[in-house]
Amino acid sequence: MSKRIHFIGGGQMVEAIIRPLLKSQKFQPNQITVADIQETRNQYLETTYQISAQKTQEQSLETADLIVIGVRPQDDLPTVIASLKKSRPGVTILSIVAGVTIEQIEQSLGEPRAIVRVIPNTLTDTGLGYSGVALNALAKKRDVDFFLTGFGKVMYVEEKLIDVFTGFGVAGPNYVYYFIESYADAGVLAGLSREQARAIALENTIGAVAMLQQTGKHPRELLDINNSAGGVGIHALFELNQSDFAAGLQRSVLRAVKRTTELGQESK
Repeated sequence: MSKRIHFIGGGQMVEAIIRPLLKSQKFQPNQITVADIQETRNQYLETTYQISAQKTQEQSLETADLIVIGVRPQDDLPTVIASLKKSRPGVTILSIVAGVTIEQIEQSLGEPRAIVRVIPNTLTDTGLGYSGVALNALAKKRDVDFFLTGFGKVMYVEEKLIDVFTGFGVAGPNYVYYFIESYADAGVLAGLSREQARAIALENTIGAVAMLQQTGKHPRELLDINNSAGGVGIHALFELNQSDFAAGLQRSVLRAVKRTTELGQESK
């Protein structure tokens, strides 16, 4: 594959995408360019990944097959989008900026372009996790799949669901990390060593997910199988039900979705 990718912005999320693209050898360093406003960041990316990274980007904009907007929502987006007018007319523009809609980018550009909005997953190094993707009328899956599948799985959704995808899907590992931490703490509280508790918590989490995938059963079905009448498991669930765990998790997701929408409004 000889396609060239140009990133506008070289922050942590951009780096998290570049790393698996190169590690999988789906792309070579000479196919990737980055333009960041901080010269120290450019130097770091060049040294670490042997890619071309610099403040100036005119040549990269003219030769790229895919341009990725990877700045923060609070950065100077109008200036960034204005720079895209120097790119080739047929190039696809892909945005990973949280909260910024396809329509906002279209209006700022003022000309018809293939635009893709992507919310990348944060599990890029594992090859797992879904990135949420929405396309405008001119964008085609075939023009971005080669890139997106280089750092995980892809789920195409209507753009109205992108903020939900962000708060639920992309923030999802946070909920899992927090659960595992709390679960391991419970083991330590009960008397296990930290090492023992962590090992059990991780193994049970991996095993439970494997059971759900292998059996295709609803979680409630496996709960019913795993809990005998008056037994240990059902007593544990009784306490968990009184802790407001489920509602607390649901409120967390809704708050994350709300914050995603707020970021988009702040960027206008």
